[in-house]
Amino acid sequence: MKIALLKAPYTFDIVDEPVPQTRPDEVLVRVAACGVCTSELDMWEGKSGKEIFPRFPGHEVSGVIEQVGAKVSGLEPGEPVALWVTSRGYAEYVAAKAEYCFPVGNVPLDTALIEPLMCAVNTIELANVSLGDDVVIIGAGFMGNLVQMLAELQGPRHLIVADTRQDALERAKRLGATHIVNVGQESLTEVVKELTGGQGADVSFEVTGVQAPLQMLGEVTRMSGKVVIVGYHQGGMREIALAHWNWMAFQIINAHFREVSTILRGMRIGVRLLTAGRLSLAELVTHRFSLPEINQAFRTAHEKPAGFVKSTVVMD
Repeated sequence: MKIALLKAPYTFDIVDEPVPQTRPDEVLVRVAACGVCTSELDMWEGKSGKEIFPRFPGHEVSGVIEQVGAKVSGLEPGEPVALWVTSRGYAEYVAAKAEYCFPVGNVPLDTALIEPLMCAVNTIELANVSLGDDVVIIGAGFMGNLVQMLAELQGPRHLIVADTRQDALERAKRLGATHIVNVGQESLTEVVKELTGGQGADVSFEVTGVQAPLQMLGEVTRMSGKVVIVGYHQGGMREIALAHWNWMAFQIINAHFREVSTILRGMRIGVRLLTAGRLSLAELVTHRFSLPEINQAFRTAHEKPAGFVKSTVVMD
């Protein structure tokens, strides 16, 4: 089978490997698509250290079951699934534990991005967004869009989305934001104060992974409100005005999840929402690439051209 090997910064090779052998509790999945995750970009750029090479990235996988192990029940060959793996997703086949696979019914496989949806599901659950809350989301990229769509299901009063890219903000508006703020042109702090009678947001999400929005969180959130760190902060240190955060008695929520049971629960919820038609990621998968084009997929995710939301590598 063909699989993408990251052998050096900015350099994928497509290499041949045997099709994975499945254990009795595993299934073999013929991969349909694997999304490019922002958390993989530092790896691709070499910022995670030379010792990581060579490497087989890829964890946002969907596909069709090819074989099932002897101890597997409830899954059948030919069934479309989304699954959780930690690597080797940019390949023609992957093997995974059956309990990590989730049937997706008629959801198009190139938009069945259950792993990142899981992250957003668990974020909203941990933040406990409530009816009538005033919510701020800083960052209107792919993950910000997911957080926004799920927050809207909770019934907020104001759903305020901020970014520097006007095309991203227009998309956020189409997805249901009550207010959009281009932080390069107006003050998010002032907009939030005006909308909330000077109180600030009940819950504020940072979904960028860069420094400046962390400072904004402390400026737009009310006393005893929740500040939620969703962005994947890689490379270097970050600063917050901790004395101010202490004084404001913020609830600080780290929206990153490593416990397997939490990951699987979030995936189950995400699949239920997608298969019921409560959510659709169709508008968010904007750029598709073949396996031989994987370097271009990563370059596009890094450069984020106008209209970009998500790169996905498709096998067919």
